[in-house]
Amino acid sequence: MITIKEVSELAQVSQATVSRALNGHATVKEANKIKVFEAIEKLGYKPNSFAQALASSRSNSIGMLVGSLEGPFYGPLMHNAEDTVRKKNMHLIVTSGQESKEKEIDSIRFLQSKQVDGLIIHSDMLSDDELIKIANETKATIILNRYIPELAQQCICIDNELGGYLATKYLIESGHNKVACITGQLSKIDSRDRLQGYRNALAEYGIAYDANLIAEGRFDHKGNHETVRRLLDRNKEITAIFCQNDNIALAVYDICSERKISVGDELSLVGYDNDTYSQHIRPELTTVNFPVKEMGIEAANCVLSLVSKKTYTLNNKLAPELIIRNSVKKLK
Repeated sequence: MITIKEVSELAQVSQATVSRALNGHATVKEANKIKVFEAIEKLGYKPNSFAQALASSRSNSIGMLVGSLEGPFYGPLMHNAEDTVRKKNMHLIVTSGQESKEKEIDSIRFLQSKQVDGLIIHSDMLSDDELIKIANETKATIILNRYIPELAQQCICIDNELGGYLATKYLIESGHNKVACITGQLSKIDSRDRLQGYRNALAEYGIAYDANLIAEGRFDHKGNHETVRRLLDRNKEITAIFCQNDNIALAVYDICSERKISVGDELSLVGYDNDTYSQHIRPELTTVNFPVKEMGIEAANCVLSLVSKKTYTLNNKLAPELIIRNSVKKLK
């Protein structure tokens, strides 16, 4: 294996000069740069990334914490962040918290131990104070799906309250006054904000909030079918359901098929996220679009600007959009 020492000997410059040339330091004379790169080409030297990191105090990597390494939300989020980072010749290192505070903390410590240049954090379990502490330790830190006043210019979130409101308002304006809501895990701020949007729409139209119309599900597929069964069994008058993500809506489709209930006719549905399959099931699912692609790109661009200390105008509140398809029946 060719070493930096051999490059320096062939180029007749110091090892420090080779390191500075590799990292683009302006202090290296042009003549020495030429010597270094001619030696590299002749020897076929491949720079050691760890050595480069020591020389430049940069690892050329960004760390990312997400809730899970699978699913229609986290997949596009990671893909678009990674694609943006790679365009700057850097790498994305991703870990997951798996709905455990201990695992989230361990993941952050792991990423920091790798000397990542910046962090993109999507945390459900860490407190605002804990995230502020992490941002003080790693200055180039972006927080997703959370607004923390002390880190206002480092937070990117979607207006989930507005999304819940838009979904519920559409059902009410379509003539439904028995609108149920199946939430995600209420430990997640997304779920609580979407539920608040649901309540806001009910209040605006003078419809009393009924806790019997609320059921707690999950954003993944675990247990949602039984949740749907319980909700329908205890509320025979439901004509519409706001599902807080499209996975939950899929479970409703399954139970409706099981019970010979016609979606879009006997029961109206609005989902959330606008996952790819929402336009391929029948009837096509009306849903709220979560701009996850834009969030991944925005997060990567912002953390890269913090790393390079460049000015960047952060778009820190992304807007949801109602996508109207065929799963809602208009009663009026």
